Amino acid sequence: MTDQVLTIIDNGVGRIRLNRPKAIHALTPDMCEAINQALLVWRDDPAVVAVMIDHMPAADGDPKLSRGFCAGGDIALIANSAKADCIEAERFFHVEYRMNHLLFVYDKPIVAFIDGIVMGGGVGLSLPCRYRVATERTSFAMPETGIGLFPDVGGGWFLPRLAGRIGAWLATTGSRIDGADCVATGIATHYIGSEKLDALKADILANPTALSALLDRANEMTPDSRLAAQRATIDELFASDRYEEILAALTADGSEWAQKQLAVLATKSPQTVKVALRQLVEGAALTDFADNMRNEYRLACHIIRRPDFVEGVRAVIFDKDNAPRWTPATPEAVDDALIDSLFAPLAPEQEWTPLPETENLP
Repeated sequence: MTDQVLTIIDNGVGRIRLNRPKAIHALTPDMCEAINQALLVWRDDPAVVAVMIDHMPAADGDPKLSRGFCAGGDIALIANSAKADCIEAERFFHVEYRMNHLLFVYDKPIVAFIDGIVMGGGVGLSLPCRYRVATERTSFAMPETGIGLFPDVGGGWFLPRLAGRIGAWLATTGSRIDGADCVATGIATHYIGSEKLDALKADILANPTALSALLDRANEMTPDSRLAAQRATIDELFASDRYEEILAALTADGSEWAQKQLAVLATKSPQTVKVALRQLVEGAALTDFADNMRNEYRLACHIIRRPDFVEGVRAVIFDKDNAPRWTPATPEAVDDALIDSLFAPLAPEQEWTPLPETENLP
């Protein structure tokens, strides 16, 4: 079992502690496998009454190494695989999506402490949990359209179920929101000052059967949500499921905020913005989380074979010139046939499946 994630039982609490601080605890396939193995064992262990997910502080106390819960997945691994035969990338997506599904259907309560940076894979690790605790340090985003990917790890399920058009705005722009915004949107269930987390965790470990009551008792009033104040504008200008219509609405509005959104969207992959909008429409209509993950796995397998993903990672992660050359380069050039091809089913033997222990659960 990898030491990049620590899994232990402490007084009836199964603890999952991410331990890859130099990468802001970005997930690897081995980390996802270790989490799945632990959750399956604990599921059948009557001594385990609850699960807690958080990240380890840096061993040397460097605050820069303790700045996030989970920054995503190992994008370099996925991109290098995509440039070769895609086998390792597909394995990563398959095991990670099984983890997302297992968390979603888990019958014991799970609390995730989303303190600091929570992006991509970190969203997929926390949003399926029953309780999500944000702090004043929480910085939440699904930034995948900026690297030619799409808001996966369950984004197609969770984002369209947020109020109004917040999900569409988050999915397309990759915007960051804070802890107060997470509570206002329902992304987080509780808000607690970061300096009080250790004491709360100790209380939970001392009395795990009182998990829900302890979280409620520690819950604090949140600061005003800036996102809530922007909600009406987001609902109006991101009302359409068609990218060109969103761009037209923002252009016609002309406000400083609208111009900022246009500037942000101009940096994103037109292909994957259109994928994200359709993904949310399809996800909203589904009634089974496993079907959503099957849909996202199809997307992942197709998209890593398109030029935008490797190019986006080159521009943002490797070379850091932030000047990706998208293919196609404009929204108008991304036609429906291309998008249809990215949502196409895989061969039956290649399709995603849940863990055998969960395949009959919703």
